[in-house]
Amino acid sequence: MRGRAKLLFTISLVVLDVSAIALAFYLAYRLRQWIKWPAPPLNIGPFYSYVGMMFVQVLAMLTVFFFYRLYHRPRALSSIDELYSLFGAVSVGTIVAIALSSLMFKNSVLELDYSRGMILYAWLLTIVLAGTGRFAHSRVQRTLQARGLGGSRVLIVGTGEVGQMILQKIRYLPGLGYEVMGFVDDGGQEAVMGVPVLGWVADLPSLIDELSIDEVIIALPEASHEEILTIISLCERGKVTIKVYPDVFQIMAAQVTIGDLGGLPLLTVRDVALRGWRLTLKRAVDLMGSAIGLVVLSPLMVLVAALIKLESPGPVFYAQVRMGLDAKPFWVIKFRSMRADAEAETGPIWATADDPRRTRLGAFIRRFSIDEWPQFINVLLGEMSLVGPRPERPVFVEQFKRSIPRYMDRHREKAGITGWAQVNGLRGDTSIAERTKYDLWYIENWSLLLDFKIILKTIFNTFTSKNAY
Repeated sequence: MRGRAKLLFTISLVVLDVSAIALAFYLAYRLRQWIKWPAPPLNIGPFYSYVGMMFVQVLAMLTVFFFYRLYHRPRALSSIDELYSLFGAVSVGTIVAIALSSLMFKNSVLELDYSRGMILYAWLLTIVLAGTGRFAHSRVQRTLQARGLGGSRVLIVGTGEVGQMILQKIRYLPGLGYEVMGFVDDGGQEAVMGVPVLGWVADLPSLIDELSIDEVIIALPEASHEEILTIISLCERGKVTIKVYPDVFQIMAAQVTIGDLGGLPLLTVRDVALRGWRLTLKRAVDLMGSAIGLVVLSPLMVLVAALIKLESPGPVFYAQVRMGLDAKPFWVIKFRSMRADAEAETGPIWATADDPRRTRLGAFIRRFSIDEWPQFINVLLGEMSLVGPRPERPVFVEQFKRSIPRYMDRHREKAGITGWAQVNGLRGDTSIAERTKYDLWYIENWSLLLDFKIILKTIFNTFTSKNAY
């Protein structure tokens, strides 16, 4: 049943893509008739004259989509990542379709108006229509998977902190369609977080067969390579997908390159991403983004400031010392969302869900991260970046640097209004160790496209995140 559901999802996606590509071609034909730019159409014929070209367009696109693995969608693939891939696939598919049409319909292309305008319309409309269709398909698929259709049965190897974190993430995202059948561990526990421990690591082959397991997640980041290889070999006896949660080194070495030193092979496991002209580019984006943000949001910021002043006594803004680039302190600016004397009795403490120190308006603006808007001023002044590790207070930095490996490496780059850890659900009262791993991965793998992706995910998560309080 699970296999049929997955096949149905794939077939329906192909049908949706075919419809989107064909419709885009037809609309491009109509737009070419209606829009007289860049020049009036000369020899545009009836639509049936273009049907052959449309079929070539559809087949070329589908072929390129297949090689771009757009029909092998990972369960946790974000819509932004899919849109990136779709943009590249449609661009390549358009070039292939033009080349094939020129070869197969040479005389027709010369006689008919198959202009650059029509090609441009078809390219753009295919991205819009196919992207919209895939977004809707993804939402429907996740809804059905959350109800048990087309799901995957999962075993988690390891009952430690990482194993429990993976279980929490699966429960938090039911749309992924994962059904955790149980844990496997040699620790002798009976259950973890309400999920049974089904056996020892050596029992994996029999458990995979008996429970019809689809996927095994190895959550043992501190295990030796020999132990991981042993577990993988036990899983390979069944036809299952195997995923391994990486240790800190593997995260840092996500992009290993091979070079040489006078013929002596060397592996580059760390190459600083943000340096030279990249720093200038990131700063330019920060300046432009913060300026636009302040201009666009200024009317709403004035309204929020007035409401804060009316609701409770105290200042509108709340300035707090945080640690930024090179661990230098700076004053981060926020809208005040708590009582003016929030820490008078407790001292520095974390904000928690349903924090009694919040004002009524404060609860709202924290829920939608409106309290962070004044930090565009910090970005404009060069104290922060739009994207980067979230800054912490000095008192917490002193605690974390003694217990979390490489924690201070987060300060090699400017702190950000949002970051890779935050868009992956690690905000609020969540694991600092896990946040650090995500922050370090971001620093080691920075790119401008990654920044844009994080910004888009932040905007989307503003309305869906459950960890904003």
